[in-house]
Amino acid sequence: MRFGFIVGLLLILVGCSSFTGKKESEEIAVICQWGEQKFDLCQYDSYAQMVEGLLTEMTLDEKVGQMTQSIWHNNVSPEIIRDRRIGSIIHTEGPTPGPDAMDWINKFNEFQSRALETRLGIPLLIAVDAVHGQNTFEGAVIFPHNIGMAATRNMSLIEQAGYITAIEAAGTGFNWTFSPCIAMPQHEHWGRVYEGFTEDRDLTTQAVIASIAGHQGASLSNRNTIAATAKHFIADGATDGGVEGGNAIMSEQEMRETYLPPYAAAVDHGIAAIMVGFNSYNSVNMHQHTHLVTDVLKGELGFNGVVITDWNGGLRFGEPHTAINAGVDIAMQPANHDEFMGKLKASVLDGTVPMSRIDDAVRRILTLKFKLGLFSDPFAKEEFAQRIGSDEHRAVARQAVRESLVLLKSDNNALPLDPSDSIAVVGAHGHNTGLQSGGWSIHWQGQTESYRGATSIFEAINKVGSNVEYAEYGCYEGMAAEKAVVVVGENPYAEGFGDTDELWLSQAHKTLISRCKELGKQVIVVLISGRVLLIKEDLDISDAFVAAWLPGSEGDGVADFLFGVDGFKPVGKSPYAWPKEFSDIPIAADAEHALFKYGYGLQDY
Repeated sequence: MRFGFIVGLLLILVGCSSFTGKKESEEIAVICQWGEQKFDLCQYDSYAQMVEGLLTEMTLDEKVGQMTQSIWHNNVSPEIIRDRRIGSIIHTEGPTPGPDAMDWINKFNEFQSRALETRLGIPLLIAVDAVHGQNTFEGAVIFPHNIGMAATRNMSLIEQAGYITAIEAAGTGFNWTFSPCIAMPQHEHWGRVYEGFTEDRDLTTQAVIASIAGHQGASLSNRNTIAATAKHFIADGATDGGVEGGNAIMSEQEMRETYLPPYAAAVDHGIAAIMVGFNSYNSVNMHQHTHLVTDVLKGELGFNGVVITDWNGGLRFGEPHTAINAGVDIAMQPANHDEFMGKLKASVLDGTVPMSRIDDAVRRILTLKFKLGLFSDPFAKEEFAQRIGSDEHRAVARQAVRESLVLLKSDNNALPLDPSDSIAVVGAHGHNTGLQSGGWSIHWQGQTESYRGATSIFEAINKVGSNVEYAEYGCYEGMAAEKAVVVVGENPYAEGFGDTDELWLSQAHKTLISRCKELGKQVIVVLISGRVLLIKEDLDISDAFVAAWLPGSEGDGVADFLFGVDGFKPVGKSPYAWPKEFSDIPIAADAEHALFKYGYGLQDY
């Protein structure tokens, strides 16, 4: 395994070192050589001049189209994109273009071709929520969710994960991803805890810098980059009660000292886009928060990229002019783009939205498209399709998994496992890659079935051990295994569907643990969860306890951890404090009464 990881690491480092990109003058020369321009861009000497030239030429309908993003399915054809002059599309939950990467590439190239048939031939931005790998494509590498990546404390791995995600997203036709999420979740109740890296400001800041470097490199014009998006601006993880889309109540000082620094770092490191949150800040929804979006983000921080809404954000919180005047540049309108465009146009014509605001938005959008090289190289990067799910990519994800696991307890020589041990892998989560990956894995809400190209925890353990059985329904009388690896945890969820007060294992999962113990087995619990849970009772009766978070497709990384493959020793540190009792929730990182404090993790078995 060590050799495979080294090969993968060298490949990634070589790839990262190629992030030199083209100089603007070189890219302009390529644009001028490209024979399909509808508008003479070669009369200009810089991107800025080209953008202003296009702005002067564009009609209001064309500008509004550029500010609109629609979903590619739901009866939205390539011809509709062309005829309505829509500037970007998104792939999300729903039908896929097909089982193979070339099906995706061909579908999105068809949309791109129709966009290029418009009067000015402005190319499309094509976006996806690739939040832990290209997680919408079955067969891609799916990394641990951000909560696990932060547990590694390994910024190099976070950068490599971003790089691999960029390659595999580009290899399925995309040039833009809506990640990384840099929420700093403060409430265990929130259904998006796992999307954020950690509750800690400084670790979040380090992680976003590394993620941007991986996704975007030194230049967006390089073929192996895609545009990244920091989300959700701002304080989405600090809503009262941990409610998705709720109200974050705090002083401006707290906001500036705690929640703004990761965004400032993202801006300083060239993040292409920032998505505003569903949440409100002191009762003003972020889609309408002119002070924070325009005055602070674009003004004080100097963000010159694109601000985009979240799902249906151009209409969900009021008339389109409220979001656009607040500083939003693109509205994500999944199947109601005509309504949004019509209302926004009317607001411009009646003076509610000044043309200067429209021009600022379109200027930012066109600038991003130039920086991405889309005016000379608009189509999908077919050469990356063959690298999706490659051994080299999986080796890096496997390393991320084993470094992300946090050892909370290790007694009675239960760990590391020995290949000669008689072992039972217990519970459905132990042999189901859908369950071990969580939400945003193949489907928006995840899935409860295994998916192509992934390795379950049982499969991984069975590769190493010589006497391994799978016991889905628990330990039983007469079971020969002396050690039980009991894999339990949450079922997949995403966004508000994960908001809950039931922050503990189900009774069925508790019984899996207690029954194995009653039968005299050494019990090693592997907890699959998108957040910290109330585990004290389960911890007390276990011989060893491992927080595995949501490890993704590479179950081999879990086996590496449990067996100490190649001399591996645990390195993961918890990105959150753990509560002892329900009354502890929400628990602060430095709480003295915590079951485990922020940063806890045994470093030996």
